[in-house]
Amino acid sequence: MNSITINSLNELPNVAEKLLHFANGERFFVFEGDMAAGKTTFIKALCQALGITDVVSSPTFSIVNEYDSVAGPVYHFDFYRLKNLQEAYDIGYEEYFYSGSYCLVEWPQKVEELLPDRYIKVAISITGSEQRRFDLEHIGA
Repeated sequence: MNSITINSLNELPNVAEKLLHFANGERFFVFEGDMAAGKTTFIKALCQALGITDVVSSPTFSIVNEYDSVAGPVYHFDFYRLKNLQEAYDIGYEEYFYSGSYCLVEWPQKVEELLPDRYIKVAISITGSEQRRFDLEHIGA
């Protein structure tokens, strides 16, 4: 596991670069953390690091947003409002999860049994008003 602590939002682009280096080619990421920990804010920085110029916003109501990047499509999921696993099946989660494209998943615990065998887990902890700790971990590697 790798831990990174930041003291301001200005450090997020640096954390995003470190995450991509840590991932070493893995393209499936899950983001855990309490409400308002900064998952979507960090995903915006990660998308910038991936070269996405579109506006990145939380797909809370649509469940998934798709962005174009130089590395191909990037799928951003927010499963917070998911009522049951059937809703994940209804959006065709498998086409996204097993596409080989970048998948960025918020609230992964809602679909835990559907996650692939290998992924990068990013746990974000609030440690101060703007301070956050990012714990990066390879799962199933």
